[in-house]
Amino acid sequence: MNNYKTTIGIEVHAELKTKSKIFSNSANNYGKMANTCTNVIDLGYPGVLPTINKEVIRLALRAALVLNCTITKKMHFDRKNYFYPDNPKNYQITQNRTPIGTNGYVEINVDGVEKKIRIYDIHIEEDTCKIVHTKNKSLLDFNRAGVPLVEIVTEADMNSDKEAMAYLERLRELLLYADVSDCKIEEGSMRCDCNVSVSKTEKLGTKVEIKNIGSISNVGLAIKYEEERQIALLEKGNILKEETRRFDDKTNSTILMRVKETGNDYRYFPEPDIPFIELSDEYIEEVKNNLPMLANRRREIYLENGISEINVEKIIQNRSISDYLNKFTGQNINLVIASNLLLGDIAAYLNKYELTIEKTKLTDEKFKTVVNFLDSGRINSKIFKQILEQIMEEDLSIEEILDKNGVKEMGEEELVSIIKSVIENNEQSVNDYKNGQERAIKFLMGQIMKETKGNANPSLVNQKLIDLLKK
Repeated sequence: MNNYKTTIGIEVHAELKTKSKIFSNSANNYGKMANTCTNVIDLGYPGVLPTINKEVIRLALRAALVLNCTITKKMHFDRKNYFYPDNPKNYQITQNRTPIGTNGYVEINVDGVEKKIRIYDIHIEEDTCKIVHTKNKSLLDFNRAGVPLVEIVTEADMNSDKEAMAYLERLRELLLYADVSDCKIEEGSMRCDCNVSVSKTEKLGTKVEIKNIGSISNVGLAIKYEEERQIALLEKGNILKEETRRFDDKTNSTILMRVKETGNDYRYFPEPDIPFIELSDEYIEEVKNNLPMLANRRREIYLENGISEINVEKIIQNRSISDYLNKFTGQNINLVIASNLLLGDIAAYLNKYELTIEKTKLTDEKFKTVVNFLDSGRINSKIFKQILEQIMEEDLSIEEILDKNGVKEMGEEELVSIIKSVIENNEQSVNDYKNGQERAIKFLMGQIMKETKGNANPSLVNQKLIDLLKK
């Protein structure tokens, strides 16, 4: 692009997975009727006092640890003063001077190139209430007021839309698997602002902020559009001003919201109603030692057990499937077959009926049995498909379901007898095979499986058939 260099910094707000809000006992619950999860603290009544939710500190510390941050052991909260309808107290409680984590990093890989994106800081703050604009009025929903957030601010280390999207994907994965946030961007529990500038020199260009982008793919589109817009203006000789824009996903363009004429003076000062918080080395170590298994460790385990890279990434993208599969790691079970079932027929069933595994009759024991039966050849994939709904819906063991469907394990003597009969009745195909026509064996296999009604182990059938054809 005419030798222009793009520089990108990203700020992410992620809602923490707590049952209650950060400074009150109101429920932290998305999707409830407007203004039903709120109380006088959230509404900013005069004289009310906030009380810190300990779980917020624990989850924010988890986030800082997985982002490789230096932990601030002695923290305080600050008041950020500004006037806006979504801010009933006329100040927001945040961490300005003592963020819980600083100087961290996230590792990304773009087109085979590894890069560290530096984290400037991660700090805790309360969310504001939600403004709902109608045709001729604006309404306030205080359910979101006081929801605990962490804001994660990067250095300006990204230079392309690909790097920005890779960073957000990795950040989402880290927060999701650390059980810090559910990271549902479509519900607003992970919100993203991008700062984009272009320059022909090493000096940074004029920064333009793009607010509240609604998906990771839209972050890429917004950055590409903003790059092209800024370069076109500079090529015409225009001087860029710092401004705030929003992304319009209908036109895939950014739209001006406001020009930044002067810097904001938030008049930060320490929050007088909340005491300082000190994190001991023992507490930090305890939180660190109790982190859930993160995505990269899961990847290692899956790859070590022979699962393909494509399927590994599909599993990682679905936390519930990954958690379920992890129950069986280290056990005597074929994880390749297990992962194929979870990503294939079982996932299709769950999607069809909009269920989770926990809402079905698929117990751990039933799943392990069916995987072992498929692995040993006791049943094949065709039989599994036939009995899938019964497995998911009935309180019967796999053996009882097979018996109910008339599927019995075939003895070797009976199998050999059927194979010999098929050989005797298909002389032409036998001769074709002996003359080097490999496809003939597929026909013979089909005939045998038909005669056995699918009750035979295909690998055993193939082995016995070849042995008998050689005689």
